[in-house]
Amino acid sequence: MLQEITINDVYIPHLDNFARTQIFYGGSASGKSWFLAQRCVLDLLSGGRNYLICRQVARTIRSSVYQQVERVIREAGLLDYFIMNQSDAKITCRSNQCQALFMGLDDTEKIKSVVPTVGSWTDIWIEEATETDRGAVKDLYKRQRGGEETTLKRMTLSFNPILQSHWIYEEHFKSVEWADDQKEHADSDLSIMKTTYKDNRFLTTQDKHDLESEKDKYRYQVYTLGNWGILGHVIFEDWVVADLNDPASEYYLPEAQRANRRNGLDFGYSVDPAALWVDHFDRKRKWIYIYDEIYERKLTNQQLAKQVKEKINDDYVTCDSAEPKSIDEIKGYGVAAMPALKGKDSVLFGIQWLQGCRLIIDKSCVNAKAEISTYHWQEDANGNAVQKPVEADDHLIDAGRYAHEADMIEVWLTS
Repeated sequence: MLQEITINDVYIPHLDNFARTQIFYGGSASGKSWFLAQRCVLDLLSGGRNYLICRQVARTIRSSVYQQVERVIREAGLLDYFIMNQSDAKITCRSNQCQALFMGLDDTEKIKSVVPTVGSWTDIWIEEATETDRGAVKDLYKRQRGGEETTLKRMTLSFNPILQSHWIYEEHFKSVEWADDQKEHADSDLSIMKTTYKDNRFLTTQDKHDLESEKDKYRYQVYTLGNWGILGHVIFEDWVVADLNDPASEYYLPEAQRANRRNGLDFGYSVDPAALWVDHFDRKRKWIYIYDEIYERKLTNQQLAKQVKEKINDDYVTCDSAEPKSIDEIKGYGVAAMPALKGKDSVLFGIQWLQGCRLIIDKSCVNAKAEISTYHWQEDANGNAVQKPVEADDHLIDAGRYAHEADMIEVWLTS
């Protein structure tokens, strides 16, 4: 049975927004991604528009934005109007053959060659656009060539803001002299819309309370108010992002040389993700090459074990010892798991040890980059840093501490 597609009022004018570049950003739970999924479905039904929907890493597509578009279709009672192909991450409108194709920007060669069944890519939507680099987004504009002369093309970026040093802020927000209290900017080339939880009338009272009660200043500014962040007390400063598979990179590390491996696992399920950290440790230079990760919610221990085995094969992984039952379960599924020792002051000692290393993050590890770039100390009443990290967005960092626990103990025993 067909149901009404109900759209938050603030977004309705953007159903017919055809600015060349469009930015939808702001706080958590503002409904921006849900609206863009709704707009996609309505455009496919109307005909004449095809969507290429991207995230930085292909493996995150099916469990995120694909499911969101599929849910819009299902809840509107429109399943009979579409061909849903989850294995190929493709949705096709039966009546006009217009398509939405979901791809990762880490599969650049495939993106270069893919074309819709009819017409051209009128719309490219990049979800979690802060995960991307500028060059990848610039290349996507070239994928929108061709099609009808009268059909307007759109490049849409959606995200929660992070730091003002990000290329999106530098390129799009500085040029229009954006202010934190500003809600919109609009011209034919660039449209920016900022929303927060206050713009989403479908949130529960508890949802709103959780956002409004955030105590950390940075997180309140970014996730509650939707402002670009500034961090004064960052914990990690010696880190870089690199393409470890690029022979031209000074940090090139072919798979055959990733022999001194370290693996750590932090358990999670609904609110917190399960997080696996995989690295190669160059002991002599104290360089940690983070080259793979898992960062997913709602994985059963059986599903988690399968993914961990695919990443580390028969290597050992050091796990959060607070979950002995989970450790036993994944061991039963063939993972060589062992508990972390932890102990008094292990968090602070582990952070200090990691600070003594250079962290080299492969460009595919977008969650490791996000955590390491924003991990920061708590502040006292006067704004001074105290030697205690903010306990949020630290799941991979915890896993990294577990991964190198034996290296840390070696330092402790010899110091």
